[in-house]
Amino acid sequence: MYRTLHEQYPYAHCELDFDNPLQLLVATVLSAQTTDVTVNRVTPALFSRWPGAADLASADRTEMEEVLRPTGFYRAKTNSVLKLGAALVENHDGQVPPRLADLVKLPGVGRKTANVVLGNAFGIPGITVDTHFGRLSRRMGWTDEEDPVKVEHAVGRLIPRTEWTMLSHVVIFHGRRTCHARRPACGACPVARWCPSYGVGETDPEEAAALLRFELAPGAGAKGG
Repeated sequence: MYRTLHEQYPYAHCELDFDNPLQLLVATVLSAQTTDVTVNRVTPALFSRWPGAADLASADRTEMEEVLRPTGFYRAKTNSVLKLGAALVENHDGQVPPRLADLVKLPGVGRKTANVVLGNAFGIPGITVDTHFGRLSRRMGWTDEEDPVKVEHAVGRLIPRTEWTMLSHVVIFHGRRTCHARRPACGACPVARWCPSYGVGETDPEEAAALLRFELAPGAGAKGG
């Protein structure tokens, strides 16, 4: 199933824009309860105004809140970014540490965020269990676990470690584009033949195709990158 999904989404990647580990770390923290598209709209201004950890730590709270307002929960997110910048300065000389154990000790950073940063900024394999990954892992019969950490470990035993980061991208792409939470496009799914949940969504090929999103949507044309 993974190989087939990889063939379907060979261009799958982290959909948050970033130029360095700090930018990815902050962007991932900001992505809670909002879309990557929204985060990508605000981070250029954020990082232009406060490019380093020390800059973030000493930022004016009111000014940062205005920048982050479009992401929702902007006061809490501003607080998280200020604390994150301060912790990086105090404990890591302003640099993002490339270790899971260090990352999860940072304010507002859990295993999901840590694995995003490790896999995409440092090239260290990690499985990112977001809502899409958890849902699809259960729906496709890879695990019955509900707890994200248990899902991470269960799926990690099925797939070679070298593939973990790409696996995360591919499954998340599939969840966003085809295997939707409420109405999955079963009739347009490339792994339908193996999926124990086939039939929970639309099975008619034409009706299912109409549910596809982003670059897979009818008339959108295939595009990568």
